[in-house]
This record gives sequence, C-alpha cells and structure tokens, in this order.
Amino acid sequence: MLLANIEISGFCSKTAAILQFVGYVVTVIKIAIPLLIIILGIIDFGKAVVAAKDDKMKDSAKSLVRRLIAGVVIFFIPSIVMWLFESLTEYNSENKDAFNNCRTCILHPFDCKVSDK
Repeated sequence: MLLANIEISGFCSKTAAILQFVGYVVTVIKIAIPLLIIILGIIDFGKAVVAAKDDKMKDSAKSLVRRLIAGVVIFFIPSIVMWLFESLTEYNSENKDAFNNCRTCILHPFDCKVSDK
C-alpha cells in the first residue's frame, strides 16, 4: 500500500523544477513543429514545381494538409490535457492552488515558481 502514503497536495510544489523543464520542452515543440511544417511544405512544393507534374503537386498538397492537421493536434494537446485536469480539480477545492502551479509550470514555464527546497 505504498500509494496510500503519497501526499498529492504537495506534488506540484515538489516537482516544480521537473515540470518547468517539461514546460520548456513543450514550448520548444510548439515553436519547432510549425516551423518544420512550413519548411517541409516549401521543399515539397518546390520539388513539385521543378518537376512540373500535376500529380506531384496534388501529392504535395495532400501531404501538406496532413502535416498541418498533425501540427495543430500536437500544438493543442498540452492545452487540452490541462483543461481536462483543471475541470476535474474544480471538484476538489483544496488541491486547486497546487494544480494551478503545475499548470503554470507546464504551459507557462517562464512564470513558474520553483522553490529552493
């Protein structure tokens, strides 16, 4: 029964540094994915224009649309997950402040408060 001894209310404050690092990684991914989609789209369309074939233009357009959809999904996954967890913590008012620290560290890592303990 190890799980019975875990204190959930202090989890976010104790792991703030780790959550802040995860937040930095998520921020980099949110910036890198759209840039990668744009660069790959330009390369694909450039190849299709040089080849001057309609089939390659259609294929590159389909590929770009799939990449855009994947990019939008990847961009919004952290926000959707945090929204779901926030809606669940509204029922438990004592852990709401602790969860706000977790959410801030992941979604806004530059505003995260990391304790020195």
